[in-house]
Amino acid sequence: MPVVLAYAAFVLVGLSAGANGVVLAAQIGDYEVDKATIGITFFTFSAGFMLAGATSGALIHRLGTRYALAVGGGAFLAASLYMAIRPSFVGLVAVQVLAGYGTGLMESVLNAYLTELPSATTLLNHLHAFFGVGALLGPLLAAWLVGFLPWTAVVLVLGLITVPLIIGFLATYPRRETATGEEAGTGEARPRLLPAVLRTPVVLLASVFLAVYVGLEIGVGNWGFTFLIEEHAQPELAAGYTVSGYWLGLTLGRFLISPIAVRFGIGAGAMTFGCLAGVAASALLIWVAPVFAVAVAGFVLLGFFLGPIFPTAMAVVPNLTSDRLVPTAIGVINGFSVVGGAALPWLAGAVAQGVGVWTLMPFAVVLALVQVVLWRMIVSRWR
Repeated sequence: MPVVLAYAAFVLVGLSAGANGVVLAAQIGDYEVDKATIGITFFTFSAGFMLAGATSGALIHRLGTRYALAVGGGAFLAASLYMAIRPSFVGLVAVQVLAGYGTGLMESVLNAYLTELPSATTLLNHLHAFFGVGALLGPLLAAWLVGFLPWTAVVLVLGLITVPLIIGFLATYPRRETATGEEAGTGEARPRLLPAVLRTPVVLLASVFLAVYVGLEIGVGNWGFTFLIEEHAQPELAAGYTVSGYWLGLTLGRFLISPIAVRFGIGAGAMTFGCLAGVAASALLIWVAPVFAVAVAGFVLLGFFLGPIFPTAMAVVPNLTSDRLVPTAIGVINGFSVVGGAALPWLAGAVAQGVGVWTLMPFAVVLALVQVVLWRMIVSRWR
């Protein structure tokens, strides 16, 4: 039951991420702000997410998994209820810190919990795939709701979904964790690990790589809806379906590409290069062939090739540093990725505001090529 609840929680996180693109478009009109201004919410959300990463370990130690998850779910619920009353724009920006904290805390605690279980690799891959399931459904739900209700209805529904999850957290997860690894060591052990990781150049390269990846994934997910409406003159429902296709492709890519690569003897390095080539080609297809049917196929393929990149990069972390530093390195890489998830979608929105939303696809191509360069540098430094 705890594993099922973990999957359900990641479906909720995916729902929120997938719905955000539709909600952003509605918020721009409601608050009468431009794309660059609404992008400020990316930064405040990310600030909360990073704060969650910095405090999740202490909360697990002091409160146990059960109550740490309840705190995360409660923060997400409180933020959703506040947004549902349609706060001022300043209030909307500020409450993203709480929303990011709740989201980040649930993610961090659940990742830590599943890491300690048997078959952790399989469980974690499935966990992140269920994010894709939620992200697939999010645009559909949001586009349907904003068709006859204000955008606040979307965040209210997301908040209400959190209620049974919080009850499930309190009913099924353990109160306390057994100290392991670094936590079982001396109080001086943990401070030495972080500086050691930060002095490892290849770990820093991997951090930048995933920051660019997350920026691309979220940038396309958030602005794809606006791109389809303004560049292809599509109805909101059709645009919502297309963005859902993007998240469907992301989910299918995580389930399918890695097993196929293993079957044909393709390693993680070559597979990632192939996926990045597919990302660039898909974005080029959408850019140079401004036909809606082609755009639909392009969005699905773009998500499909993006899907395996994040979990594959995490899986090769043991090749980048010593076994003792792997858990800390994963935390640094994952925490830094949110910087790209804030800065690059904001930059995409600012460019779209100044030049035109057609720039989204060239933007995606450039980010894919940057990742190719970074990945080559990472592979050359594997142990």
